[in-house]
Amino acid sequence: MVVRAQSSAAGVLALLSEPDPIFKQHALKALHPLVPQFWTEISEHIALIETFYESEQLPKHTRDLAALLASKVYYYLGEYDEALSFALGAGSAFQAESREDTSGEYVETIVSKAIDRYIQQRSDEASVGTKIDPRLQSIIEAIFQRCIDEGEYRQAIGIALESHRLDIISRVYDITHDVSLLSYAMEAVLDTGFSLSYRDQVLNFVLPLFPEPSSRTQSSHIHSLARLLVTLNNPSLTVPLLTSLVPKERLLAYQFAFDLVEGGARDFLEGVQKALPEGKEGTKEIFDKLRHILGGQESVKLYLEFLKRTNKVDMLILKNSKDSLEPRSSIYHTALTFQNAFMHAGTTSDVFLRENLEWLGMATNWAKFSATAALGVIHKGYFQEGMNILGPYLPQNGAESQIQGAAYSEGGALYALGLINAGCGSGETVANYLRETLKNSQGEVVQHGAALGLGIAGMGGRSSDAYDDLKETLFSDEAVAGEAAGYAMGLVMLGSASPICAEEMITYARETQHEKIIRGLAMGLAFVFYGRQEEADETIRSLLAEKDPILRYGGVYTLALAYAGTSNNDAVRQMLHIAVSDTSDDVRRAAVTSLAFLLFKNPGQVPRIVQLLSESYNPHVRCGATLALGIACAGTGMQDAVEILEPMTKDGVDFVRQGAFIALGMILVQQSEASSPSMSSTRSLYTKVISDKHEDPMARFGAALGQGLIDAGGRNVTISLQSRAGSRNTNAIVGMTLFCQFWYWYPLAHCACLAFEPTAIIGLNEDLKVPKFEFVSNARPSLFAYPAPATPPKRETAAKMATAVLSTTAKVKAREKRKAAADSDAMETDDKAEVKKDGDVEMKTEDTAAQGSDESKAPTLAKRKAEPNLEKIANFSRVTPVQLGYLSFPPEGRYQPVRPVSLNTPLTKGRKVTSPAVSKTGTGPSDLVSERYAGGGGIVILVDERPDEEAEIIDLSPPPPPLPEVTANGSAVPNGHATSERNFHIALDESMPDADPPVSFEYPFDNDT
Repeated sequence: MVVRAQSSAAGVLALLSEPDPIFKQHALKALHPLVPQFWTEISEHIALIETFYESEQLPKHTRDLAALLASKVYYYLGEYDEALSFALGAGSAFQAESREDTSGEYVETIVSKAIDRYIQQRSDEASVGTKIDPRLQSIIEAIFQRCIDEGEYRQAIGIALESHRLDIISRVYDITHDVSLLSYAMEAVLDTGFSLSYRDQVLNFVLPLFPEPSSRTQSSHIHSLARLLVTLNNPSLTVPLLTSLVPKERLLAYQFAFDLVEGGARDFLEGVQKALPEGKEGTKEIFDKLRHILGGQESVKLYLEFLKRTNKVDMLILKNSKDSLEPRSSIYHTALTFQNAFMHAGTTSDVFLRENLEWLGMATNWAKFSATAALGVIHKGYFQEGMNILGPYLPQNGAESQIQGAAYSEGGALYALGLINAGCGSGETVANYLRETLKNSQGEVVQHGAALGLGIAGMGGRSSDAYDDLKETLFSDEAVAGEAAGYAMGLVMLGSASPICAEEMITYARETQHEKIIRGLAMGLAFVFYGRQEEADETIRSLLAEKDPILRYGGVYTLALAYAGTSNNDAVRQMLHIAVSDTSDDVRRAAVTSLAFLLFKNPGQVPRIVQLLSESYNPHVRCGATLALGIACAGTGMQDAVEILEPMTKDGVDFVRQGAFIALGMILVQQSEASSPSMSSTRSLYTKVISDKHEDPMARFGAALGQGLIDAGGRNVTISLQSRAGSRNTNAIVGMTLFCQFWYWYPLAHCACLAFEPTAIIGLNEDLKVPKFEFVSNARPSLFAYPAPATPPKRETAAKMATAVLSTTAKVKAREKRKAAADSDAMETDDKAEVKKDGDVEMKTEDTAAQGSDESKAPTLAKRKAEPNLEKIANFSRVTPVQLGYLSFPPEGRYQPVRPVSLNTPLTKGRKVTSPAVSKTGTGPSDLVSERYAGGGGIVILVDERPDEEAEIIDLSPPPPPLPEVTANGSAVPNGHATSERNFHIALDESMPDADPPVSFEYPFDNDT
């Protein structure tokens, strides 16, 4: 007998009207399984079901059933708040329902809504004092307990952070003693949109839970501790940790000091330096070393020496660009200046400038300013000799020169001085010199250079004297000097959120008539509120409501820098709204570009968000999309971003193509042809565009910049807005923000060098010396190899055509040869043509010749494919960010790092690290990771396992100059430059002295023709 399916719930609903409570209870039980099918019918009786829940005459169990039934009906009606309210009233009935498998979706939705309401009530309790519903509290406690019982600890920590239940974090840690969970809690609160006050509360709570680090166990949480201390920016918390490490773990204390320098603000590091104790007899030397490291100059010197020694600039690329770009055109001269500056950034090699003095002499006006400022990029970090290197161009005796045209080179030299000393902590000397020059000079070009230099050198110093001097320059109301003063005022007060400074800057921006000054002040405001999140909200609202589009432009960057790296949903939503709704193209372009500053810690999200914007009808929005991809995905080689940018290199608008070329250079920096399939095609595209004289000047300018960025820093730096400590890289964020202003003012493009991060493993022993040793990279060498040197263009030679031979002639010759052979009875030679039976000669075709050449190439291809799966790398060598995950230190080796080199380790099989394979959507060698620099590489302190043996040290001191070579006729050849093979890389020649600055030479600017 077939059971008929129920077609209506009317019969069961009728029982609800019966006076007997037993019938009502039976009806409620029977209706529960019918709700998914007949909820529409049951909803007509919802009022009656609610009265059962409220009735005091019915037993508790029946009332719970009525509440659960009402909750389910409201769930199907889409009234989730009502459904949650009745679920809370259901009590034990809801608990029983949650244990059944049949109602998974309903229970999941109600639990999700319960968590949301609990989080809301917890925040209201903190602010207003509202009490939390005890029924809701019991459900949440049950959720926490269930997560802990099932081992879902991260889920429990996530809910605890959202609901401000820090006790759950300590409870989970007490159960598990898993330090990675504390690191997870720390990263979650840092990388999501929590308020600053709550973030600090969580970090201060988590800090004491971390166990004391030890070099013996290579504690993985050393990275997290360093990042936590840098973020809290509180010397009183940092000093006790360093002091506790000094007696037993001095090497680890040195490592912490270097890690703090990587991400710490200047005022924080100075505070730690001052608060460190003097130490006793046994520890005084250790504390002195810690103070020396925290000064920051030791790190700068090591990275500078690394960039000098490993410089791999391909001079042929620069030569080809110089031959293709017309030097008398200011834009092309500036483009080549930037390309050379980026490629030689930090290497101290100005060989290209010395060899092309005639080209250099063609610079005029602001091109001359940029050309002189390029010395600051090339010698960035060489703070000991900055004044000597720039001496010939700086204003003499504190006053500007009266020679016509000299002001541009003097202003550029002052700007260069700031770039050389950026982030070096080189004291007040440079800042005082720039302040004096700013006050004494009258010309706005020199004032412009002095103001920019002062802002960059004193970045984040919050010097009130420097701020007042810049304000005085601003009030002179000269457009060029005032613009630089606006930028510099913001840089000096970086991240201070000073209401007085903000009010002064906004007021003057509203009063002045100069657009350049308004733009400088608008960007200066953005710098003042850097990293201040909700504290900047009022200023952001004020700026975005302004009628002047330049002030709205500043409001966009204020929003971007205030929430930099937080991926704040509200900020992203606001940016996207501005990008499609503002009336100014400049503001819309800035809004799209600014997405990069919000999302750089999650670069994988950016291509998806920018995809539609890159196809916008508005070319300014498309241009903003290119820079957003370039900045956020810089150094990742992300194929998704490259696939969006490649069609944009053929865009119909020149400045969109320009942006695409620049962005490709940023993304593909330090990628190899093996890891990124687009590498070789992008390089050839740059060469083609630069050499095409019919291409638009802006596109050629962008290609030159992209070519400089892709080979930046002698091919030994990457571009990253994150520090190696995992925190925000303040210098890089500021540098990229200023770089984006090249749209209005080309000299600001030099600031991109502030985002260049040297990628090296620099191992130091306890004496802070560099020992010679090797470690292993468990990956194919080609994946992380330097690009092959460029080849000069081949001269096309006319190919010789084969002479046609008639078949009758071939037959006659063959007959004559056969006859001669028979007459002389000689042996047949190999070059005799083979004759077929019909007398026709078989002719060799091109196909057979090609086949022969293919066969000859086969052995060489086989040899090329036989590549090892690992390579040994010497200390003080380049190691790219992705490669860090494949490094290992042999256990039998003499030196071992005190902490893991990187947390980003690839998958392993057994104990063996698998060699990476190229992936389509990742970075090539490995999947993209957001924390690319979480403790990655850099300066690593080493434990010497065999201290009794004498160590072999890499000598970083300058060797004596070499004796001149003597030729066959007895004449001396200075420095070996007359040899047949020319050495372009002067800075790489280890026989040359490194400590002394290059011999000063003056640009022949005054011989302009």
